Amino acid sequence: MSDRYEIAIVGAGAVGLAAGVGFARAGRRVAVVGTDGARRDGRTVALMETSLQVLERIDLRVLVEDNGAPLIYLRIIDDTGRLLRAPPVTFDSAEIGLSAFGINVESAALVDLIAAEAAKTAGLVRIRDNAAAIEQGRIVLADGSFVEADLLIGADGRNSLVRKAAGIDTKEWTYGQTAVTAIFAHDRSHRDTSTEFHTSEGPFTLVPLPGKRSSLVWLCKPARAARLMALDDVNFARAVEDQAQSMLGAMRLDGPRGAVPMGGISVHDVIAPGVALAGEAAHVFPPIGAQGLNLGLRDVADLLDAFSNGVSETGFARYRKGRLNDIAFRTNAVDALNRSLLAGFLPIDAARSMGLTLLGSIGPLRRFVMRQGLGSSR
Repeated sequence: MSDRYEIAIVGAGAVGLAAGVGFARAGRRVAVVGTDGARRDGRTVALMETSLQVLERIDLRVLVEDNGAPLIYLRIIDDTGRLLRAPPVTFDSAEIGLSAFGINVESAALVDLIAAEAAKTAGLVRIRDNAAAIEQGRIVLADGSFVEADLLIGADGRNSLVRKAAGIDTKEWTYGQTAVTAIFAHDRSHRDTSTEFHTSEGPFTLVPLPGKRSSLVWLCKPARAARLMALDDVNFARAVEDQAQSMLGAMRLDGPRGAVPMGGISVHDVIAPGVALAGEAAHVFPPIGAQGLNLGLRDVADLLDAFSNGVSETGFARYRKGRLNDIAFRTNAVDALNRSLLAGFLPIDAARSMGLTLLGSIGPLRRFVMRQGLGSSR
């Protein structure tokens, strides 16, 4: 048996669901294929202003703001312990005319919010089953039925079936790092400040959540990650508190924790005949500078714009033009920063230190970098 839609999306994460809601609200007949639920492993996402504007298009901005914490300040501290270190740098959202850079919200909660919106969106059909295969442009389900569409969007993650079936080549790499994630309660206020310590093993970042709570992303060597994950909750919290230099006072684990090996994927193209890629099907890199899902939501915005007048060759060309440079720039920037921390090479340390020093002292440069970090040219 076959069902046909104008647009079919494989992947029911934040990107796939947001695209589905957006297209359905524009009057399209859309199917989203994928099982419910996101991993609850302490991960959060810092949704920057440009992403909040995408969510505003699907009436979700206020809900996200009500369930997250504002990011008013972003602070970088050089904690590498190396000879050449930059002074701390703080970025203030007011400097570029914003009340906050964005909102930090638990990743699983974000998926739940978008899924609830999808459930009440006319024209959007949820197929709560994983795709078993993609054959001749059709989505084959586990029961042998299939779904057809004029436009097939692959939002099915780093191991995308859609991407593989479309024959889109990738370049993949690893970093020898693991991201340890968790949520903590703490005694002191975070003052709406996200703090990123640059260490010799990668960034250690604490990002505000509502109340006296913060999320952790700690990029470190796999051996250290294994030791951290083996600790009981009390000693794990103490290790995080020590690494944070007791900046937030005593810390207590306040939810699940997780560990994710770090690597990257870049794609040679974001389109193929009848196919467009979005989210981690199109780009994967470490969680540095809150670029990952924000880039995925810009994919959604460009999809909605490119195919606003129906599925056409012009739409595919427009989507490719809008996404390739943005994806390449973000991937290369995050990769360069991460590798500069791992290198331990004096000239690279000097360049990174000089760059941070200049950001702290030159206002126009700092404001330019802040706008670029938001994915905005404002």
